Formats: sequence, structure tokens, C-alpha cells
Amino acid sequence: MVAPKSPADVADIVRLALAEDVGPGDVTADLIPASTVAQAEVICREQAVLCGQPWFDEVFSQLSKDVDVRWNYKDSDSIAPDAVVCHIGGPARAVLSGERTALNFLQNLSATATATRQYVEAVEDTDCKVLDTRKTIPGFRSAQKYAVACGGATNHRMGLYDAILIKENHIAAAGSVTAAIEAARKQHAGLAVEIEVESGDELLEALTAGADRLLLDNFPLNDLRRAVTLTRETAPRTLLEASGGIELATVGQVAETGVDFVSVGAITKSVEAIDFSMQFLS
Repeated sequence: MVAPKSPADVADIVRLALAEDVGPGDVTADLIPASTVAQAEVICREQAVLCGQPWFDEVFSQLSKDVDVRWNYKDSDSIAPDAVVCHIGGPARAVLSGERTALNFLQNLSATATATRQYVEAVEDTDCKVLDTRKTIPGFRSAQKYAVACGGATNHRMGLYDAILIKENHIAAAGSVTAAIEAARKQHAGLAVEIEVESGDELLEALTAGADRLLLDNFPLNDLRRAVTLTRETAPRTLLEASGGIELATVGQVAETGVDFVSVGAITKSVEAIDFSMQFLS
């Protein structure tokens, strides 16, 4: 699998992370003579999908242009337990100062990529695609979206500005499903309109109003099947996205109902960091 293009804000995110951790200077790394050169390797302690190289590299680039990182794998690669993912060489102070920040990026982004790959594999015998959501760490969305793509899933909208997704509170504020869709068509004619529905009646109203995609929230499997059948008969071009508490154990069954997408918040908000460690070589 080919890794996606790096987000444009990698350097900015790294700059903030280093400011948070290193601040005005690493007082512990200062104990090491400035002339000391270190060699180290990063080891992954468990099965994982690697992700985070652009941020890892940028950490050391911002600390010292003399740090050299050589990777044995690329982002999106599956790696086995105890794999040496990269070697690092350069000024010991810079390597020590960047260690934790670099590993933080690697462990968290690899966690999202790994979880995502599991969901993608669970639906691989269907035509359904796995989507991410906006349930991301504040300030870290572009990185997590990159990790989702490394895991083989498809990115949903980046934020509130690049796609219309009318949810239950929007419907309540607008007055009805139809009113919300009509307002979207009038104010943002060039954007596709997706709307969340929570019942068969709302689904029929959304189809009649001409929504481009329906978000089927917390529909039981039998209701999903009925929604798919009705939509294919009534408005076959309308896309269907299932959401709401979808877990790895159930995502395959949801996909088999015939929906086009499943959106999974867990791959960005409920993952456990992958265990990476850096070891200095004597």
C-alpha cells in the first residue's frame, strides 16, 4: 500500500510539540558534551501498521540538521513485533531531546493506522468503504486523517467547511429534514448534501427532498437492510453511510447489508498507542 501525501502542516504541528516538551531548552540533555555523537534504533514491540514518518523526521530536522534517520520500512507497511523500524545517528543532545516527541507521533499515528487496517480487512469481501470522522484530537486532525489513509480507509470531510453533513441538531434548528436540505441547496449549491436520519420516516423524507447521501445513525441490521432496499428502489444514486457504535466485531455485518460506507469514530478517538522504544547503541 502506498502512503498518502504528507499534510501541509507537519512542520507547524512539530514546532508546537517541541515547544511544549523542550521549551527554552533541554536541561537534561545539556549534561551530555555537545561533541558527543549517538547511534540509536527504534524498535516496534508489537504487530502494527507503521505511520508517522513525516512528523518523526521533522522533529529531528528542527532540532539539528545533522541528525540522520534511515528507515527500514515506509508508512503503511505492516511490521512484525521486535522489528527495527529505523536507525538514527547524530548529535546525542538532539537525539535525546527529540526522542519522546518523535515517538509520541509514531506511537499514536501507528495506532490509528493499525486499527483502521483491521476495520478495512473486516469489510474487504464487500463493496463497503470505511470512513473516519471528526472525532479527532484537537489540532491533530490532518495527522490522524493521514494515518487513516495509511490504514487503507477513506477520509470523510476534513472539517465543517468542505462538506455539508446535516445532523439531528441541525434538523431541529431548521425545523425539518426537508427545510434543512432546501437551505443547503440554496446556500451551497456546489456541495453534495448528506443528512443524518434516525428513522424510516426521516429516510423517506430525505430521499424525497433529494439528499445525495444519507447517514443512517444507529440503525439495527434489519433496518439497515430495509433502508438499502428502499433507497436502491427509490433513489438508486443516493449513497448510504452507516454510523453509530460500529465496532470491529460488528463492522462486517454492517457492511454486508449493502451500505456504501461505514463511519467509525473509534479509529481516531479510542485507540491504544503502539509500543515503540528507542535504544542507544554502544
